[in-house]
Amino acid sequence: MAVSTLRAGVVRQTAPAERRVAVVPTAVAGLRGAGIEVLVQAGAGAGARYSDQDYTDAGASVLSEEDLYEQADVLLSVTAPDPAALRLLRPGQALMGLLRPLSNPRLARDLAAAGATAISLDGVPRTLSRAQTMDALSSQANVAGYKAVIVAAEAYDRYLPLLMTAAGVARPAQVLVLGAGVAGLQAIATAHRLGAVVSGYDVRPEAQEEIRSLGADALDLPTVTEATASGGYARALTSDEQRAQREALAAVMGRFDIVIATAQAIGGPPPLLVDDDALRALRPGAVAVDLASGPLGGNVYGSRPGETTYTKNGVAVIGAAELAATVPRAASEAYARNIGALLTHMTREGRLRIDLDDEIQAGVVITHEGSVVHPAAAKAVAALAPESDEPVDQDIAAETTLDGGRYGPRSA
Repeated sequence: MAVSTLRAGVVRQTAPAERRVAVVPTAVAGLRGAGIEVLVQAGAGAGARYSDQDYTDAGASVLSEEDLYEQADVLLSVTAPDPAALRLLRPGQALMGLLRPLSNPRLARDLAAAGATAISLDGVPRTLSRAQTMDALSSQANVAGYKAVIVAAEAYDRYLPLLMTAAGVARPAQVLVLGAGVAGLQAIATAHRLGAVVSGYDVRPEAQEEIRSLGADALDLPTVTEATASGGYARALTSDEQRAQREALAAVMGRFDIVIATAQAIGGPPPLLVDDDALRALRPGAVAVDLASGPLGGNVYGSRPGETTYTKNGVAVIGAAELAATVPRAASEAYARNIGALLTHMTREGRLRIDLDDEIQAGVVITHEGSVVHPAAAKAVAALAPESDEPVDQDIAAETTLDGGRYGPRSA
């Protein structure tokens, strides 16, 4: 009796500045051992310095885009492929990646209309221990938190550590990290290792001990005393709490040379933490790195994704969107482990088995058999105006996580 083999196709990313790849050559053997045949689009690994020959040597087959989409049962991507490539999808084919359906409900709608099964890794239940190896949001945030400090150090006009030289003593940089999620904690650890004096802030009281454990001071702002929601996330602050928080941060901002902001929201605008008053409080030459910068705004007033701007008083505001893509080898290696773990979890006897009763699949499967099956994504799709791709109510996506829980601003 012949045993069927699942064919997984690794697509080439085409988004500007995206250099990651969903599967690295060293991950091919593990997928093949799980009974999965690996197909790779020509040039898919080039951004991360992997050649087509590297994949061939690892046991994968390198194909053209057209052949890849024709032969693959499931397509593996980092972010959503180019819209033109999506037209190559056939009914019953699956697409797996960081698809962000709450931020882009049009994509979920179109994938459902195409009859494709969309599987989004940003829906992996982060509090489920057996899903930790699949948690791509955490793995990529870890890379971004590290790189944020490197970006800040490059833009900063002084040293990070305390230096004692024949020419005098250079004081260490004072660094403030806003948000103690994965990215924030990695930023704290990296800045501390580089010799800066680091402070961290998070609206969740339990995060203070994590901040201190990394050698940083926990900034205590009494304006928000309890803001923890289910699953360890931060709840959405009221407008009065947000205003009080910004005022409290502005009052202490003059103490710091570098500010790294990491609080993001899935599907909705990120919270504004560093407003215009806070930026004016920073000295000339200070640096603010905004990991939440994107089309819906950011944590730092005036930040623009992918750009560095300067305030009138000489503060550099860096819109550091998708920082993980600027460390493509490390980010791709981590992501390949995440997507491989999820793919093997969903594969049975050479086929992709969709089981919405499975706790992990209930979080990641967005569309299946022509319908948007994920409740939060379906709500976001329903909010699209009939003749438009824009949501009628942006708050709908901001209120829910992919796993259906209530959601406020969280740290990446």
